[in-house]
Amino acid sequence: MRHGKKFAHLGRKTAHRKYMLANMACSLIEHKSINTTVAKAKALKRYIEPLITKSKTDSTHNRRIVFSYLKNKFAVTELFRNISVKIGDRPGGYTRIIRLGNRLGDNASMALIELVDFNAIYNVNKEPSSKRRRRKKKGNLSTEAVVEEAVVEEAVVEEAVVEETVVEEAVVEETVVEEVSNDEKKENSEKNEIDSSDSDKIDSK
Repeated sequence: MRHGKKFAHLGRKTAHRKYMLANMACSLIEHKSINTTVAKAKALKRYIEPLITKSKTDSTHNRRIVFSYLKNKFAVTELFRNISVKIGDRPGGYTRIIRLGNRLGDNASMALIELVDFNAIYNVNKEPSSKRRRRKKKGNLSTEAVVEEAVVEEAVVEEAVVEETVVEEAVVEETVVEEVSNDEKKENSEKNEIDSSDSDKIDSK
């Protein structure tokens, strides 16, 4: 019977389980996120978060304690040098588990476990805004808002005036072109009449 045994055995004996969790913790420290099963991810979360808390205080004693769990000096260096600096202000909850569905081979439930502060997709460093936006009624507008509205209205009026002047100039240019073309047609017709009269006089002679 397993009375009082509240940790996941993961189908392995003690030594195998410890080395497996140490290996997964080193991989998580190196790559900042790994894919595994949900049961292993939960066990790894309980295994690595106390070690990350130890890394906040950089001392020889804490480094030796963490090394006794990870058994990898490069992972210990990365944890104390880079990760502890980035998670220094976080009071816990350094990892996140995201379920990914079931595996095709044995239908095991898969998950992604990652270090929260190293995820560039989520805005983890954004402070929550305590202010709430409320719509302001026109009667309660401040002087600054009234001034801004007046400036916007003036800009709109100026744009409308500019458009009207452009249209008027275009209309004037069209009328001038039409008048010039009409004058040219009249001159051409008069020349043709003169030429025809001259030719008639020559024929009569």
